[in-house]
Amino acid sequence: MSVRMPLIGDRCAGNGLHDVSSEHCARPTNAIARDGRAHGPARAAACQGAAAGPAFFSPTTTKNLISRRAARQQNVFIRTRATAGAARAALQKETDVTVETTAIDTLVVGAGQAGVAMSEHLGKLGVPHLVLERDRIAERWRTARWDSLVANGPAWHDRFPGLEFDGLDPDAFASKDQVADYFEAYARKIGAPIRTGVEVTSVVRQAGKPGFVVETSAGRIDAMRVVVATGPFQRPVIPPIAPRDARLTQIHSADYRNPAQLPDGGVLVVGAGSSGVQIADELQRAGRRVYLSVGPHDRPPRAYRGRDFCWWLGVLGEWDKEVATPGREHVTIAVSGARGGHTVDFRALANQGVTLVGMTRAFDSGVVTFEADLAANLARGDANYLALLDAADAYAARNGLDLPDEPEARRILPDPDCVTHPLATLDLAAAGVTSIVWATGYAVDYGWLKVDAFAENGKPQHQRGVSKEPGIYFVGLPWLSRRGSSFIWGVWHDARHIADHIATQRKYLDYHTGAQRRAAQDAGSAPAACPLADALS
Repeated sequence: MSVRMPLIGDRCAGNGLHDVSSEHCARPTNAIARDGRAHGPARAAACQGAAAGPAFFSPTTTKNLISRRAARQQNVFIRTRATAGAARAALQKETDVTVETTAIDTLVVGAGQAGVAMSEHLGKLGVPHLVLERDRIAERWRTARWDSLVANGPAWHDRFPGLEFDGLDPDAFASKDQVADYFEAYARKIGAPIRTGVEVTSVVRQAGKPGFVVETSAGRIDAMRVVVATGPFQRPVIPPIAPRDARLTQIHSADYRNPAQLPDGGVLVVGAGSSGVQIADELQRAGRRVYLSVGPHDRPPRAYRGRDFCWWLGVLGEWDKEVATPGREHVTIAVSGARGGHTVDFRALANQGVTLVGMTRAFDSGVVTFEADLAANLARGDANYLALLDAADAYAARNGLDLPDEPEARRILPDPDCVTHPLATLDLAAAGVTSIVWATGYAVDYGWLKVDAFAENGKPQHQRGVSKEPGIYFVGLPWLSRRGSSFIWGVWHDARHIADHIATQRKYLDYHTGAQRRAAQDAGSAPAACPLADALS
């Protein structure tokens, strides 16, 4: 069966590379108490990527969707939002190839940072592949983030190795649109075969032969391998304790854009990871009365002794940790690149006018109940903060680094009144609260992936992204191989490992096919059929 897909995008040329990250996108927020049970699976607001732009596509003739010949002929993109027929005709006119196909080698689902990185490494290894994206490249960076969002890591760190941010100081924090533009530029640079506007709706294993049947919004594809690059932030999570109250405006942080979006009145922000903290700060600076529900968290210094915390965690080997510390798997990280980057200090937020409260436990008749854990949660964050300063000082002394001392960094502000006398309950109407922003993270959604690749809890079972289901791969997930997997550069390195695995599997197949051919020649007969090879011949 052939598949016909519309071309969407820009005409451009080039071949390329990249990296962006932000651990706030990879950590769950712990702002919901045990009664609500949202803090476990919830994930801090988010980032899979979002960039308006081109559909990068290397079409081929019938049997191989992305052949090497077609890859050399790619660099042809149609600047149009026209009909599928018009785009297809324009492509064929300029390349003299069609988009009809029956099989491809490797299909990558998702064109955020993970999908773009995957395409680069597959391309370098000569693996024929296609990337499908239901929206635009790095779409979520553009349209599923608040207006003022910036990357949580500096530009020198939050990027791929092969491309720097254009016109941005290495120590600056890229805006969400700059990050999206970066991934789009990177995809152009590497000539990534990306098709936008095509949603994958189902992946099932082939019956009686190798590979997978992939159903899409544009038709069927047969793929030998499928790389899932959709990331962990697919479905915004609002916990079941959320009140059913028509008087309240309730939105997830994925839908928050700016203070003017919310009705007049106070705001309860539930979740104090990177997203919740930055949104609460922005709302308070806009003149809103803000209550911030704070759970267990880590809060590294934004910078210490002249080096960003990303640098410190790198030289200290923290990014290379392969497993989370027991009991800290779901601890959110509070870090901010906003306003040039600053250390998140909850006591400073309180002095600024934000009322801190404990984890949110329940709602009843317009009254919200909080856990009595605020002071303990702040103390835990302080301990994490000071531990990193200690480790940094020890590393600097051990290695003779000439870095400026910063004794003032160890000053912890006194507890404000909202910490020494924390609220146990809050009558929302009496307090003038008209809105709730749920910065309670995301959940994965693999309902379309109908293969035996998951544990009982619904999480993918894999070894460094290589699924227990042969031919299925995952990339772009937190702790995929190490702590750094949450960051853009970490995604890039994880993708390289997965691409190497795919290339090795293809070599095994090549050997098998060659051995059959040699045996047949020695026997003076035609070689036996090889369904694996036939599927891609």
